[in-house]
Amino acid sequence: MRRHFFLIGALVVLVVMLVAGGLKFAVGAAGKGDAGGGPPAAGVAKRGPGGRGAPPPVSVVTAQPRAFMDTIEVLGVAKGIQSVTLTAATTQLVQRVRFSDGQQVPRGAVLVELKDTEQDAGLAQAEARQIQARRAFERYRTLGEKGFASKAATDQYEAAWLSAQADVAAARARQNDRLIRAPFSGVVGISDIAPGALVNPGAPIVTLDDLSTVRVDFQVPERYLAQLSEGQRITAAVDAYSGEVIEGRIAKLDTRVDERTRAITARAVFPNPARRLKPGMMVRVGVSRGERQGLALPESSVSVQGDAAFVFVLKRQGERTVTEQRPVVTGIRQQGFVEISDGLQAGERVVADGLHKIQPGQAVRPQNGPAKQAAGVPAATGTRSGA
Repeated sequence: MRRHFFLIGALVVLVVMLVAGGLKFAVGAAGKGDAGGGPPAAGVAKRGPGGRGAPPPVSVVTAQPRAFMDTIEVLGVAKGIQSVTLTAATTQLVQRVRFSDGQQVPRGAVLVELKDTEQDAGLAQAEARQIQARRAFERYRTLGEKGFASKAATDQYEAAWLSAQADVAAARARQNDRLIRAPFSGVVGISDIAPGALVNPGAPIVTLDDLSTVRVDFQVPERYLAQLSEGQRITAAVDAYSGEVIEGRIAKLDTRVDERTRAITARAVFPNPARRLKPGMMVRVGVSRGERQGLALPESSVSVQGDAAFVFVLKRQGERTVTEQRPVVTGIRQQGFVEISDGLQAGERVVADGLHKIQPGQAVRPQNGPAKQAAGVPAATGTRSGA
């Protein structure tokens, strides 16, 4: 009996809690309803018919013809007009290093001296034999003139003297092998060579580059051979100086076309007075093929998705201006402009930027933006668009 009494009491408490919670919820809902019936809070925009806001403003640009420069773009590697890695001709210890890293050195300057004690001794010995041979020859020549020596003996001593002269020249050559000289004026690179180091024949000692002019060898397909000539002006660009155009010329064309690649090698030279171009840099070389007119738009007004490209063209629909998403065929790109080969007519207006915020068929409010001011920028070297 007591157990049933406790169960009944627990049920009564639970019912009372449920009723109290329901009353509290009803009172709160009524308060919110009264608050919602008043005027909207300050700063909240009033929506128009259909629940949509006012048309968003968009920058507009007009498709217009523009001069485009057709170019052949190829890659090459920069090298000094003269470049060499200096090595030793013999195995010997380094006695003295006479340059510092990055130093400009003249032609013939001694850069490294190798130990030459043995060569000095050999040269002194050869010179002593030369003096002895010369005196013997002069003595026998005098005797021969007086009739006291035969012509054969005089000729024999003359040959010995000439042989001694050759020995001296050989000894001096061996001594000069201990001096590593600059074969031309240039800038030495970074080297780890130090006095006391042992160098072997063919082992690199230091690099030397003439950076006053940079040369770039590149290959061009043979179908463009008629458009290449020695002395032709070309342009180049490097990643280190983005947006900067470097002017040069074609110095030489190879005498043969590679049978495997069907391309011809050309050598271009670029002035480098400030030494900004370094050997080993990747260079994008552009060879002009002529100028032509084409319909153009700023790059920001063309959206690329995979292999397709499209623009948002503005159309009048009653009193509204709406967007039409239209696919286009793109050509080359030059200084922020894209050539439109197909899909657009001159004079049509398109959305200039912010394409990710626009939907097809959306009503917009056109206004002239900064993109329209970009029209009329002179043409420059271009590349084929990937779209």
